[in-house]
Amino acid sequence: MATSPHASHDLQTRLQRLPFLLLAMGALLAALWAGLVRLGWNWPALQPSLPMAHGPLMIGGFLGALIGLERAVGLERRWAYSSPLLCGGGALLFVIGAPGFWGALLITLGSVILVAATIQILRIQPALYTGVIALGSSAWLMGNLFWLSGWLVPQVVFWWAGFLILTIVGERLELSRILSPSSGVQLLFLAGVVLLLAGLLLTLVNYAAGVQLAGFGLMILALWLWRYDIARRRVKAGGQARFIALCLLSGYLWLGVGGLLALLYGGDLAGPHYDALLHTLFLGFVFAMIFGHALIIFPAILKITMAYTPRLYSHLLLLHVTLALRVVGDLWLWWPGRLWGGLLNVLVLLLFLANSISSVRRSSTYTNLQSMP
Repeated sequence: MATSPHASHDLQTRLQRLPFLLLAMGALLAALWAGLVRLGWNWPALQPSLPMAHGPLMIGGFLGALIGLERAVGLERRWAYSSPLLCGGGALLFVIGAPGFWGALLITLGSVILVAATIQILRIQPALYTGVIALGSSAWLMGNLFWLSGWLVPQVVFWWAGFLILTIVGERLELSRILSPSSGVQLLFLAGVVLLLAGLLLTLVNYAAGVQLAGFGLMILALWLWRYDIARRRVKAGGQARFIALCLLSGYLWLGVGGLLALLYGGDLAGPHYDALLHTLFLGFVFAMIFGHALIIFPAILKITMAYTPRLYSHLLLLHVTLALRVVGDLWLWWPGRLWGGLLNVLVLLLFLANSISSVRRSSTYTNLQSMP
């Protein structure tokens, strides 16, 4: 049977973009292994420096590369693809045990390209949401520059968190425009963004006070998303739309919890409270967003069709249960809960990957899913 030109083009595009995605996924797997070793599981570290690279691998190697790839696809500029390539390459250097400076340098260069891409998008489509997304990538670049200059990961990790949070809330603001939010609603959103950014800047002179101020901004953004995001109106829609909406709403709850923990434990640079704070944000919030958007992002990047199935609720529910176990273990200083919660977190993410792969459907044409809430 002859292959249509459209299907042939989709296959070519898929093959061109797949290596970038595989780099990001490789960074994710390495980050998961490094995190378990760092958490206390007595497993081989592969490289002595790998456990300490858990954060850079997860945020720069996986999330940074994935967002960079998404922006490159949306911008349709070849130079933008150097962002996920550099981030993935930096992660690879950490995995093989190269001196940490070189991996940090490549990831930082990747963030430079992402800033350029988001600024270009802002120029093409000037709006509040594109401005917030550009601020998010700029926060990542600033954190990376501090990291490259010798600052420790705990000193810059909230800049990295700001990158992810501002990127996500900017995208949600874009989709909420169809509700025509009032000027007061938009001012409340801006207040959360400004407090988050002000908190990041304050960490440069007073880390604890800066994290606490940023935490207040996170709580405002969590309340704004819960109240004004379009996801609330999509819960009753059923099927895929309901699943995505529940992913988002559950993530907003974790964002609020993370903001509260930042207020309570903002000065901690290590230890159980620090672990609870970071993982409510990076696992509870960020990965809940990824779970919800996977049915949209992966088809857009790879030009494939993914079919919704209720089976996807398995990794969403287990994420929250296992993360709650870990956070309780952290806050109550219950070591088994923290240790097993972390291991189960990893198994949930592997389940998510397996469920996502099994949801891919063979198709000669690309179906653009339109059911994002």
